[in-house]
Amino acid sequence: MIEKAPDSARRASLDWAIPPAGGRFVFGRRASFLISAGVVGHTLWTSAAPALTYRLYAEEWHLTHTMTAGIFAVYPIAVVALLIGFGGISDHIGLRATMLAGLVASLIGALLFALAPNVWWVFAGRALMGVGVGLSVSPSTAAILEFSSPRDAQSAASVTATAQAVGFAASLLLGGGLTEYGPWPTRLCFWVLAILLLTLLVATWFLSQHTVGDPGSDRRSRMPFVPKDARRAFAVSSTAMMAAYSFGVLVLSLGGQVEHDLIGSPNAFLNGAVLSVFPIMLGVIGIVARSLLPRAALTVGALVSGLAMVLLILAVSSHDLLIYLGATAAAGVAYSLLFVGGLQVISAAAPANHRGGILSALYLLGYLSMGALALLLGAIATMWGLSVAVDLGAAAILLMNVATLVLALSTQSFASHSTASSHAGSQPF
Repeated sequence: MIEKAPDSARRASLDWAIPPAGGRFVFGRRASFLISAGVVGHTLWTSAAPALTYRLYAEEWHLTHTMTAGIFAVYPIAVVALLIGFGGISDHIGLRATMLAGLVASLIGALLFALAPNVWWVFAGRALMGVGVGLSVSPSTAAILEFSSPRDAQSAASVTATAQAVGFAASLLLGGGLTEYGPWPTRLCFWVLAILLLTLLVATWFLSQHTVGDPGSDRRSRMPFVPKDARRAFAVSSTAMMAAYSFGVLVLSLGGQVEHDLIGSPNAFLNGAVLSVFPIMLGVIGIVARSLLPRAALTVGALVSGLAMVLLILAVSSHDLLIYLGATAAAGVAYSLLFVGGLQVISAAAPANHRGGILSALYLLGYLSMGALALLLGAIATMWGLSVAVDLGAAAILLMNVATLVLALSTQSFASHSTASSHAGSQPF
């Protein structure tokens, strides 16, 4: 006698995998949700991967601060260029196809880093990582929304932030350990990243395919686009995102050099551990932030960000690693609140058929601010010293915090994130 499996068991099975019925095997909702979160996580893993090797490149190839900042900056510049030309392409060719293309570019970039005989290979690898992130960051964020179950849709923003935090922290801790204690200090962490990317690439292949937009529309619609009725919300979200992403310059581009040169800490693993407090706090606060109203998250985030910048200036002037640890922790809290609050605001206002383009426009401004600030601070560090560059970078972020506060407090209460996400997961890719 064959017993029929209970409905709950069948539903649980379909959450993880959908057997092929005349077509290819695809993952179910829950597995697809986790894979999409993994693709989100790789965006900050690739961003943070070289954080502790910039100083080693500078020593090996006799690079100036301007050159090492340029290695960092080519990444967000490539993201911006990709988003300008193809930011909304996932609304036309599908989220899965766009994520696959992004993962391939990131994989090639990681391999160039792992094999680099000179700085120009590093520049090329960094640019390809930027292309990979530019292609995958918006569709993977949208995929988390699509694959959230109705009861979990409200937490999609915090899941996105947590996935980024996990990738970020793993990159810094693993990278610091391999750089300090492993062989090939400028290469081994990139071989590990390449293996991770290859695994994600295979898993993403088995996501279901879905196209949201109109494949027959003109090329202009493939560019980042914000509908008129979403522009007020977009202004609030983009200001918060720019302030949050600017932390990346001080943590990723200059963080390792600040700890070694200004704080006086020579151990790469210890420095990576201190920097990893940033994403750890980002992830922890991301879980808490989902229960806050967007205005509250943005207001508190801007205030904590101001505190982080004051602590950073104090740590550099006093050469104190513990104060620097406090600055890094506060920056992680601020990033999480600003990111989750900003993403909730725009998700509530974004129509489903324009979600990819709107998120691309949001990320475009975030990465543009990061790239421009990195180039500026690198030039200042070369001309007047690293300490001056850090002080001016902190001042620039303080100004962005003031703008975020003004916009958040002058805007009427934002709609609940769950409104925009009520469709989340109702359609396959």
